[in-house]
Parts: sequence; C-alpha cells; structure tokens
Amino acid sequence: MSDKPKSALRRGVGAFWRGLDATRRFLLNLLFLLIVIGILWAMFGGGLKPLATKTALVLDLKGELVEERAGSVRDSLVAGVSGNARRLVQLRDVLNALDAAAKDGNISSVVLLLDELDGGGLASLREIGAAVERVKAAGKTVVAWGGSYDQKRYLVASHASEVYLHPMGMVLIEGFGKHRNYYRDALDKVGVTVNLMKVGTYKSFAEPYIGNGPSQAAQEADSYLYNALWTNYMTEVEKARKLPAGAIAKGIDELPQRMEAAGGNAAKVALDWKLIDGIKTLDEVRELMTKRGAYEERYKSFRQVGFQEYVARHPEKAFGDAVGVVVAAGDITDGNGGPGMVGGRSTANLIRAAREDSQIKAVVLRINSPGGSAYGSELIRRELELTRAAGKPVVVSMGDVAASGGYWMSMASDEVIADQSTITGSIGVFAILPTADKVVDKLGIHTAGVTTTWLADAYNPLRPLDPRFGQLVQSSINHIYADFTGKAAAARKTTPQRIDEVGQGRVWTGAQAKERGLVDRLGSYDDALRSAAKRAKLGDDYRVAYARLPESFAERLVESLGVGDVLAPSVQVKLGLLPADLAASALSGKTAAGIGRELGWLSDVADRRQPFTAVTHCLCEAP
Repeated sequence: MSDKPKSALRRGVGAFWRGLDATRRFLLNLLFLLIVIGILWAMFGGGLKPLATKTALVLDLKGELVEERAGSVRDSLVAGVSGNARRLVQLRDVLNALDAAAKDGNISSVVLLLDELDGGGLASLREIGAAVERVKAAGKTVVAWGGSYDQKRYLVASHASEVYLHPMGMVLIEGFGKHRNYYRDALDKVGVTVNLMKVGTYKSFAEPYIGNGPSQAAQEADSYLYNALWTNYMTEVEKARKLPAGAIAKGIDELPQRMEAAGGNAAKVALDWKLIDGIKTLDEVRELMTKRGAYEERYKSFRQVGFQEYVARHPEKAFGDAVGVVVAAGDITDGNGGPGMVGGRSTANLIRAAREDSQIKAVVLRINSPGGSAYGSELIRRELELTRAAGKPVVVSMGDVAASGGYWMSMASDEVIADQSTITGSIGVFAILPTADKVVDKLGIHTAGVTTTWLADAYNPLRPLDPRFGQLVQSSINHIYADFTGKAAAARKTTPQRIDEVGQGRVWTGAQAKERGLVDRLGSYDDALRSAAKRAKLGDDYRVAYARLPESFAERLVESLGVGDVLAPSVQVKLGLLPADLAASALSGKTAAGIGRELGWLSDVADRRQPFTAVTHCLCEAP
C-alpha cells in the first residue's frame, strides 16, 4: 500500500474516533445537565413536599440485599443508562427508613412488598425483622404481601402485623443445608493433581478438590452449625407468629398430607398452618389500605410514599462529631477491592482516613466476609490496631458472615458484636497448588530447561510439585496459623492453645462463638453504633459517617441530595406480580455456573504471579 492511501486511512480512522469521542462527551454532558436540572428542581422547585397525615410507607424492596453499594455514583449512572444496572438494596437504607417511620407522626402504617428482594443472610434479615418490630412497638400497623415467600423473605414477613399471600402463591420453608460438588475423580480423569497444605482439621475449603465426599470432621461441623441456625430460624418465626414451639418442624413433616387435604392449594395450606393471616390479591390489599388510610387521587389508591423517596427525605447528617463506619463486605484481596470485594489496601486506607478525620471520634467495622487473603486481612487489622492506639475506640459489628479472614480483621477492636446467626470463626489457613503434569503427559507435551537453583521453577503447574517446595509452603502455612491463633489469643485475652481448641478451621454461629469466647456479646448493627458512640462519649445525638473512596464534588452532591431516588417513581404499589422463577433451565444454569466458578478458582490459583498465597477462607455463605 502506498503512503497516500495509508494517510487517507489514518485520517478516516482519526475522524471516526474523534466523532465517537465527541458523541460520548455529548451524552455524558447531557446526562450531567439532566442531573443538575434535577438538583435545581429539588432545591428550588418545591422539591419534596411535607407528607400528609395517614401516609403509608411502601417498602417495595427490589434487588439484592447488600451492606453497601459498590462502585462510584458515576458508575451507577452509566450502568443505569446502558441498561446494565445491578439492582441493590442497602441494608442501612431499609433500617433507616423503618426507624424513621416509627418516629414519623405522618406515617400511619408500613407495607412490605418482598417478591423481588434477593439475597441477605439470617443476620441481615433479622436486623430488618427487629426494625419492623420497632415500628409495631410505636403503634403502627405493618402489612406484608407477597406473590410467594421463600424462607428468607418469610423471615422478614413473619414480623409484620398482618401477612397476606396471593391465591396462587406459597410459603416455602425448606430448612438449611446443601450438597457440595466433589471433583476428585473428575480431576484424576483429566490428569490434574491438587496439592493441599493446610492447618485445621475442620478447614474444609479444599475438600471438593481432593475427595469425593465430605470428611467426617466437615460433616460434624456442618451438622452442628446448620442445626443451630435452623433452631434459631424456627424459634424466631414461631415467636413472631405466636405459634406453638415445634409448629414449623411439624408442618414440614406433615406437608404432603396437608397439601393433599387442601387439594394442592399451597396458599390454603399456609393459611391453615397460620403462617399467613389471609389470602388476597394485590388489588385487594390496596383496597384494604385505602379503607384504613386516606384516598389519594394522584395515586388512585391510598396515600403513600415510596421507599427511595422516603430515604431521600432522611439524608445522613453532613457535619458534627461522628462514628465512622467502614464496611468490609465480600471476599478479601490484597490490593484494591472491586465491586463486592474487600481490598486489603483500599479498606486499610479507608480506616486510616477515618482515623485522621478530626470529626470521627470512633470507628465501627461492619464485616460481612467469608475471608480470603491472609495478607489483605492483616493490612486491615493493623490499621484498626493503629486507630485504637490513636485513642479512637473500635467496635466490630459482624453481619451474615465474618469467618476466617473476616474473623482475622476483628482481632484489633475494643468490642466484637455478632448476631446469634452470624457465621464466624473458621480460624485456619491453607494453600492449594494444582498441577496438570498428567494432562500434558497425555497430550504429549514435555517441559525442560535450565535453572540456576531448584527454586527458580519449583512451582510450575505443568510439572509435578517439587516436595521441597511443598515443605516450604507447609512451613509458611504453619507459621501463619500460629500468627492467627496468637493474635486471636491476645485479642480475646486467652492462650493460643485455647484458641486452637476452638479454631482448627471450625465454623460457629454467633451464639456458639459467644459461648467459646470468640466474640464479646450478641447484638445488632445499631448496638455496635451505640457502643462506639458511648465509648467515644458522644451522647445520643451523634452522626454516622460512612467511609467511602474519594469522589468528585458533583458525585458527592448528587449522592447527598439523593436526586436519582427523588426522581424515581414512588407509586410502587401499582406494579403487578412477577411469575415464580422455577424454570428447570434456570436451575440447570445455576448449577453449571457454580461448577464453573469452583473449577475456575483452581485456574486462578495457578495463574497468580506469587509462588503461593496463604488463604483464610471458609467457603461458607449465609444460608
């Protein structure tokens, strides 16, 4: 090709790129202009009008229940525009809305719509249930309605004053426990060898890769854990619904006969079981709420305020002495955590920023993590230790899961508070080194070369593991476990031997951990905030400041005003029902995705640039 056509091609590509870039900037500027208009409207155009009396708060909770939204405001806006937004419900928003409603004289009742609420473990759901009880204690009626309830959604709904179910719906309470996939035979067939170095009899993370079933120790620990969680669940539901002890277990045992007697009508079974108060369609609930409240012409229904709008009416305080909250939710990595991850360095930086903020007088670390990198966990623990040394109290609040590396982070605090159903403990360490030397033998691939020492290529996934390298890794794992138990012993004011007795990788409920001295007391997230404020002598009127990564002024302004939430539709009770997601293809897809993640994890381990990584992970999740 001559220079002239090349030059023309470059000019054409350049012109195209400039046009594309100009279009991108135009769309982003247009988006920003709309945001500014929204801000000005909210500030000067009347904004949020005061609520009238007899207003019902409608909590139509749509999305995954999380401790904190991940990513920046800009990321959320771009995702929303592109249609790739992940729907999230912040736990603290739900709690703040319910607590504000309990004190709000204009809010006469609360409506819970839970069909599209996903995720959340027992501790988080119990927090919402307790907040519902506080609304009821203020003399206000809470009405829950669902097309169907799974056992997570029902745990929240059971605390309502009245629970209603669609005529075609069901209440599905199944119990806890699951079957894991085991890959030993499959890996042997393809020629992959999994080399495991660990400390902890009960550290069962890697068992799926080295066996065809659970070890006796794993079965013992899982049985003890799940039975305790199940007892907690049944006790709470039976108390909330005023059912006799044992009613849940008896109902499940008799379910086939009850379904037969009801002609297969699951809603009638739930009513006879006294799990619900009535069978109603959504329009019948609207009619009921309209009769009890006040008719509002613009809604063509009862007077109401939506979840997001109500949250926007109660923004966080911006100034004054505060309890700083750092959220550590997700698997723990060494560096900067992405969405749904805990970054060792990035979370440590948030703690340091809170320590150096003169308005923050105490720190609460809210943990919802099954663990991960031991190094990342230690970075976070060390910053908490420095914060205490600087004279600022540190209180740990354990959410659904605070195990292994999640427990490691808690070991530099003045107080550790867990929910009775928190999954915690799992004090143990392991490293896993997969090799595929048998695979390459089958394929006729050979590796050879020259190294100056035996260590230069000691861990090559395409060669058998050098036993000398395995010995090095095991020695390191032993040392880290000793460090783990030593730090835990110092934090809990006991001996490493006593910690080892309740460690060994074993997982406990919060209540079991309290009995074994691994946490200080059982309580809620709000208990942790109050404890931190009391330790800092802040009184009752303190501010809660959530630590965040640095944001631009525009992002902070948009988030503080909650403009996106204000502009969102508030008449959420008008939405129709969604069909139950029981398609066999969806279930098959979930199974395949789970297997892909589990086997893909081995590939990630082999691809890391570090020779090995010490892992403190419990491979557990909230049931």
